[in-house]
Amino acid sequence: MRQVIAIGGGGVTAEPYNPLLDRYIIEQAGKDRPKVCWLPTASGDGIVGIAAFLSAYTALPCQPSVLSLFRQTIPDAGAHLLAQDVILVGGGNTRNMLTLWRLWGIDTVLKEGYDRGILLCGVSAGSICWFEEGVTDSWAGELRPIAGLGFLKGSNCPHYDVEPGRRPTYQRLVGSGSMRPGYAADDGVALHYRDDVLYAIVSAKADAKAYRLETGDAGVSETVMKPTYL
Repeated sequence: MRQVIAIGGGGVTAEPYNPLLDRYIIEQAGKDRPKVCWLPTASGDGIVGIAAFLSAYTALPCQPSVLSLFRQTIPDAGAHLLAQDVILVGGGNTRNMLTLWRLWGIDTVLKEGYDRGILLCGVSAGSICWFEEGVTDSWAGELRPIAGLGFLKGSNCPHYDVEPGRRPTYQRLVGSGSMRPGYAADDGVALHYRDDVLYAIVSAKADAKAYRLETGDAGVSETVMKPTYL
């Protein structure tokens, strides 16, 4: 089974840290002690995010590791990723991340891992990368559409409740036809896909939501989708 868990925001670097979504991820791996690799390319392999991941995941029933493309501490990155049960992608600059992944062949490895049944997860940049398109702030002072890896159909927008520009920008892009219809998520909300179909929406925050954006004769429409609170 192919799986993606795309999280709107928050994650291990959020303050205060909320472990509910991380526990959910471990449960979906379907193993007693799954291997979980943190891929922090979008943050430039920032040490704060790495430390936060290790602190959070060493407390969970799993085997955590970190793959740094900048420090290259693991000789064969592809083999390491394909040996995992879960790959968790951190937030940051989506454009830089995708550029480096394509340069190093990580995009191809991730597709192979996806087809093999490795659970792919991520927050923010690590959410929109799995879709055909996403709304990114990779360019200073401006939100733009960006092409993702295309494992999942449609578009995605994270941070829908905490960054004021996200909602009007996503509505405008979808409404104008500049971006495919898709899903937005508040911080703390995860879109869980199984075999390319949205299977569940779960949340670590009681009041957070997801949203389906579509186009019709009246323009863009936004449908609120209430998640299951974990």
